[in-house]
Amino acid sequence: MSDQDLRRLSPAAQEVVRLRVVAALESERVRSYGEAAEVFGVSRRSVGTWWRRYQAGGREALAAPVKSRTGRDELISAEDRAVLFAAMADYTPEELLIGGPLWTRALVAELIRMVVGVVMTEQGVGKWLRRHGFTPQRPARRAYQQKPDKVRAWLDTEYPAIVARVRSENAVVAWTDQCGLRSDTAPPGRSWAPKGSTPVVHVNGKRLRVNIMSAIAFRGALWFSVFTGRFTAKVFITFLDRLARQAGRKVHVIADRHPVHRSKAVTAWLAANAHRIELHLMPGYSPELNPDEILNADIKRHVHPARARSRNDLARETRRFPHRRQRQPDIVRGYFHAPHVRYTTLEEMT
Repeated sequence: MSDQDLRRLSPAAQEVVRLRVVAALESERVRSYGEAAEVFGVSRRSVGTWWRRYQAGGREALAAPVKSRTGRDELISAEDRAVLFAAMADYTPEELLIGGPLWTRALVAELIRMVVGVVMTEQGVGKWLRRHGFTPQRPARRAYQQKPDKVRAWLDTEYPAIVARVRSENAVVAWTDQCGLRSDTAPPGRSWAPKGSTPVVHVNGKRLRVNIMSAIAFRGALWFSVFTGRFTAKVFITFLDRLARQAGRKVHVIADRHPVHRSKAVTAWLAANAHRIELHLMPGYSPELNPDEILNADIKRHVHPARARSRNDLARETRRFPHRRQRQPDIVRGYFHAPHVRYTTLEEMT
């Protein structure tokens, strides 16, 4: 994009380009005017002008010379809406030098004010967003270290190959993970009470902790083990041995890339028990691919460690919940139908 092409854009679109350029310089994603000009397709002279304006007057100095439009009867044009929605889809407020990582009503209002020149209340922004198909949503978490090509290979090639082997061997797939429960975490949720009268929940002031190792299968089976010590190769091997015995047939275990899962002791045990257990490791930093993570969230939502009076009490309460889920295979099957793990239902076709 040349400067001449930039001038053909609407004032709102020009504003977004300027914000992107200075945001890249501010975060040091680009380290010079020349590099910024090459990345964004504008002239080096324009980059320098925008940066000096920003240094002198902040992001307000980058505002396009548009007439401020306020009032209940004013509308944002379809062209400007397209620019705003594209900016919200492609960038976080942080990247546009407006605020934090999430698009709140207040930050959308700031984006509209800066880019289009329309002043709106937060309530008005909420109604406007809903009118155009937006809803407030809890964002999914993705690690910076996640490698998309590895995830794609897992979804397109590796997991289908595992399912094919499971079919040929009359085996079962078990997704496994571990999590910890601590008594010093706040009780989840909220409690209704009169305004100004904060409710009190009595908890144990001691710091207690137990861990749970679990595995689930698509047909609704659930295996688990509660332990109070560290997660070690010995703990994992004991769990795998018990899993193989209780499953009654070969198990293809799918787990994350925890160091214990890749330890020499575990590798040696797997080699000696290849006819009973085979371990497959998912792509790194991709917990959202594992349906057993949903069981972990279910456990943390229903088990309240803060009320436990001793470690044994906490362990007993922790065991009680997965015991209940073992008698509810329909709920366990439901874990596999969450949108981000629905790819696992490929096994349903067996």
